[in-house]
Amino acid sequence: MTEKTILVVFGTRPEAIKMFPVVHALAADPRTRVVTCVSAQHRGMLDQVLEIAGIVPDFDLDLMKPDQTLDGLTAALLTGLGKVMDQVNPDWVVVQGDTATAMAGALAAYYRKLPVAHVEAGLRSHNIYHPWPEEVNRKIIGTIARLHFAPTDVSAAALLAENVDAKGVHVTGNTVIDALQWVSAKIEAEPALASGLAEIEARFAGKRVIGVTSHRRENFGGGLENIAEAVRQIAAREDVAVVFPVHPNPNVRKVMDAALNGLPNVAMIEPLDYPHFARLLSVAEIMLTDSGGVQEEAPALGKPVLVMRETTERPEGVTAGTAKLVGTDVDTIVTEIFTLLDDKAAYSAMARAHNPFGDGQSARRIVELLANDG
Repeated sequence: MTEKTILVVFGTRPEAIKMFPVVHALAADPRTRVVTCVSAQHRGMLDQVLEIAGIVPDFDLDLMKPDQTLDGLTAALLTGLGKVMDQVNPDWVVVQGDTATAMAGALAAYYRKLPVAHVEAGLRSHNIYHPWPEEVNRKIIGTIARLHFAPTDVSAAALLAENVDAKGVHVTGNTVIDALQWVSAKIEAEPALASGLAEIEARFAGKRVIGVTSHRRENFGGGLENIAEAVRQIAAREDVAVVFPVHPNPNVRKVMDAALNGLPNVAMIEPLDYPHFARLLSVAEIMLTDSGGVQEEAPALGKPVLVMRETTERPEGVTAGTAKLVGTDVDTIVTEIFTLLDDKAAYSAMARAHNPFGDGQSARRIVELLANDG
């Protein structure tokens, strides 16, 4: 059997987390030769994941620039990724999710008539501005890809509803569960990897920890101000502590600093590397987030997720009961958090709900499909 060359393209921290299990599985399979290309759309946050996963990219475009525009980034991605593809001439180009890197990777491959495989295919919010620009990015990739690795039956059905060829649609589960299981085992073997939260854990001993993440563009402005006010009200409870890794974007930082600086029950900290984020998931009682990935990761550890968005492209979590949409209304967020804190039955219903996003075997299924051309 001829060895297949698989070019794996990614550029952000979430992509790296969801792609490293695939890279590991491809590297371990004698049927495939894996070549990795990172755009470094996120530099520092990407490098943290590469280091913990033991991946040294074959190509690093290093495209991150301060305040770059989406069109400028997309143009640089198209030309940079195109040059890599011309050099490698892979049998498959694999992209993940819905970033500018993934969309440009798919488009550059299409211009060269190279087949594209899409990890985490079929997520849809059905609103092209929520999330923006991710909803359009993933729809573009869905038009181009030959193999669609849908994490759930719901995402597969969304692709079929768009008349995607059913032969190319495969439900694999989400690789984020593979990644979380891998890093959790690594932390167990090497506790020092996630010991950086020990001081905060000691400071908040006996309190009920709420983990918060917020960075979505559509929440910039009034949405973020509401989130900050809700966190301030939640942290006013004596029995509660909030741990909030604050996104480096100045649009986020200035709002959170203005509202939350100096509050005794709030720890605003730098963004966490992957092992420490896994540790936060394990010590938190509830996750309050506008992130996509947290909606998948937290339920794997039995933690309820309240989603500060109006829509989600991961409705499976809402349907299963592991997640709940609460938007950015202050009263709604506070009421829903307090309900979970004070109503054991409500908390238990979410914590024990079945996680619909995977079983930790997604990367193995994906590699099998790539090795056999679907």
